[in-house]
Amino acid sequence: MAPLLQVSNLNAWYGESHVLHGVDMTVGEGETITILGRNGVGKTTTLRTIVGIIRERKGEIRFAGKDMANVPLHKTAHNGIGFVPEERGIFSTLTVEENLMLPPVVAEGGMSLEEIYELFPNLQERRSSPGTKLSGGEQQMLAIARILRTGVKLLILDEPTEGLAPVIVQRIGEVLKTLKERGMTVLLVEQNFRFASRVADRFYLMDHGRMVANFPVAELPGKMDMLHKVLGV
Repeated sequence: MAPLLQVSNLNAWYGESHVLHGVDMTVGEGETITILGRNGVGKTTTLRTIVGIIRERKGEIRFAGKDMANVPLHKTAHNGIGFVPEERGIFSTLTVEENLMLPPVVAEGGMSLEEIYELFPNLQERRSSPGTKLSGGEQQMLAIARILRTGVKLLILDEPTEGLAPVIVQRIGEVLKTLKERGMTVLLVEQNFRFASRVADRFYLMDHGRMVANFPVAELPGKMDMLHKVLGV
């Protein structure tokens, strides 16, 4: 499987606080990768550093062979990376459809509105509703959906199921499986271990700003003792 994203010896800082300590990670084209770890170990920081939100960083970030280390944040999507932050970041005063139409199309292969509504029937029903009227689950769906229209090749999700009802969590899992069938590459941080085990091809385990393990889903049963120790699951 060809590598789409390669991260090598990545270090990052919040002011004087050194948060990432030599993170190495590879995401193959078409893979769904989940980063596991307790709160505060650097998972979200890893995502924010990759997309360029955190600028105090050293190391190598290559996407589709291109060095991304000095690419400004506003060019990240144009290079093929879409990011859904934990806070979702939808425009609450705009309708669902206005939110969907707002991001620019950056490459061929993005979904049409019809395809998005087929994937997210709830959004079609609420297409004229402002963001303030959406439930948390509908907001999460909208945050994911608006990126799918742009044509990016890598979808990065930060805690996509946090605080959501089980039925919505199940729906997001189904969406991720559909995206995988379409060839989308997904990198996510997730606290819901059961959800992660259903959607991921491979896991990275993070502790104290470092990747301490990397294994495919087939090896998950044999890793449970380690995961209990590191995650407390």
